[in-house]
Amino acid sequence: MQESIAKATAALPGARATSYFNTKSDLYLSADRRLTYALIYAPGKPGFGVVPDKPVREALQASAPADVTVNLTGTLPLYADASGGNTAGPSVLVEAMIGGLGALIILLFTFGTLPAVVLPLMVAVASIFQTFTLVWLLTYLTDVSIIVQFLIALVGLGVAIDYSLLMIFRFREEIRHGADNESAIRETMRHAGHSVIVSGTTVAVGLLSMIIIPLPFIRSIGIGGMLIPAVSVVAAITLLPAMLFTLGPRINRLRVMPRVIVEGSDDMDAGFWNRWAGIVLRHPAIVAITGTVIVGVLVFFGVQMNPSDAQSKDLPGAGDAHSGYTALIDAGITEGVTKPFFVVVEGPAARGDLTPLVTSIAETDGITGAAVPASAIKGDLALIEAIPTVDGSANAIRPIIKRLHGETLPALESTVPGSTLTLGGFPTEERGFISTTYGTFPWVLSFVVILTFILLMRAFRSLVLPIKAVILNLVSLAAAFGIIVIIFQNGHGSERFWGVPATDSIISWIPLMIFAFLFGLSMDYEVFMLTRMREGYDETGSTSQAIALGLSRTGKLVTSAALVLMFAFFVLSTGPGTDIKQFGIGLAAGIIFDATIIRALLAPALMRLMGRWNWWLPAGLAKVLHVKPSPLPAAGEDR
Repeated sequence: MQESIAKATAALPGARATSYFNTKSDLYLSADRRLTYALIYAPGKPGFGVVPDKPVREALQASAPADVTVNLTGTLPLYADASGGNTAGPSVLVEAMIGGLGALIILLFTFGTLPAVVLPLMVAVASIFQTFTLVWLLTYLTDVSIIVQFLIALVGLGVAIDYSLLMIFRFREEIRHGADNESAIRETMRHAGHSVIVSGTTVAVGLLSMIIIPLPFIRSIGIGGMLIPAVSVVAAITLLPAMLFTLGPRINRLRVMPRVIVEGSDDMDAGFWNRWAGIVLRHPAIVAITGTVIVGVLVFFGVQMNPSDAQSKDLPGAGDAHSGYTALIDAGITEGVTKPFFVVVEGPAARGDLTPLVTSIAETDGITGAAVPASAIKGDLALIEAIPTVDGSANAIRPIIKRLHGETLPALESTVPGSTLTLGGFPTEERGFISTTYGTFPWVLSFVVILTFILLMRAFRSLVLPIKAVILNLVSLAAAFGIIVIIFQNGHGSERFWGVPATDSIISWIPLMIFAFLFGLSMDYEVFMLTRMREGYDETGSTSQAIALGLSRTGKLVTSAALVLMFAFFVLSTGPGTDIKQFGIGLAAGIIFDATIIRALLAPALMRLMGRWNWWLPAGLAKVLHVKPSPLPAAGEDR
């Protein structure tokens, strides 16, 4: 096997390996000495590229003795196994087509006429292709995560359709009330077009905030993702109005769904949402308490979220990498073997006898063993390999890191004057990634909240409504975190429906990206509703009538838009990786939860309870924002 390991290592020029053969350490043998493993380290710095494990696997299998079974496993091969082979999910094109089919079905039940169904899909296709073009140009300036292509195909599909829905709903309403094409387009752009711009801006702000985090991977998703709402807004306020003007009243022809099924297609002041508005207005306290209890349960789980990378045992797959990992665990090898520590020795000690250092590190509680091959020593630099007793992404790795950092290495460093000992390796890097990411998150949150608050204050001419909107969005976000904690971290349904066992954690970058997308996307629905409510209040001077108008005119719109996005994100969750599953389900569940519990229960109920304070914007603030002030109505004036 020594020759096989050497040939497998040589398949990656510049790579090095650690094994029993160059350390003579029993650390690399199973207890019965029937299994051995080697750790092969690829050269260069980790990046967006994939390490080519195929030549390594081929060299290993070709040179192995006939009576020996060999497998290539480890963190990178396990991830590759989870992203391809027997667990490969649908391609970007297939996922987009599935998402488009789901959107088509929802649009059929929403509009019921062929032109109204086709227009949003046309805008979505145009937006997706244009966004892909811009991202392709972006790749000439910076690296872009491969995840962005899935986001463009599915998030772009949902966002473009959402904005198209808002425009078409308003245009059909104007046509139904007898407006000619020109007047209908003017009113549609004045109200729905304005909402689309505000909504798209809030989504873009959330994604743009990712550039604050000093990690190229996160920044690339933020920059690439920001183009999705930007392009969708441009298409919705340019291409779509032109097509609507051309069609005019013909948008209601070629009915493909019976009118009785398409509820409220002719009278938006009747039907379920009008009746629901009446319930909210009569019992706002009961509705608000009900929504608060539901939200509270999910927030309770959300605050228990443990951001961490996926453990090796939780990666789905059934290929060679998983066979090798299973063989290691069955032979009694520790789970920490796929993510070892490195102790970097710098200085004169690296040229001397490293045995005392290796022995002390191996005796540290939480470390199975340690070794240092000759290939890991170069001048005044040496790398001591230490294998933890648990997976490097498990919760239990934290006290081990703390013990090495705070006790073992400082004590050893005092015995080798003039030399320094530094802890490295995957577990340390991951905790550093999480610390860096979430250490800057308060700045990200502040940036998004403050800028969104200012945008909404100007859009709604209110001081109270933006505060309520921001708070409800943050609560909705925490509830979405609670959903993925229940499903994936605690394992309630994850294995049955997605083939992933309880992970005890949520992959570290997922909460951040769910925040970036969900904060803006869920704010879309708040903007849709509040724009119509503000319009209704300006016309009637009555909070009750404004809430009734907003719910009856936008309830179906918000639900339909949320269903389109939910389906798109659900399709995203069919991807093979655990990270994609968590991301897709988090967004899908978060969107539908926000559109129902938050926007249909809490938001209107709280507005009813706040009464006249909803519409207050002091003259001083209005002057700064360059909008018309909104004085606080006198008690009894607001009905």
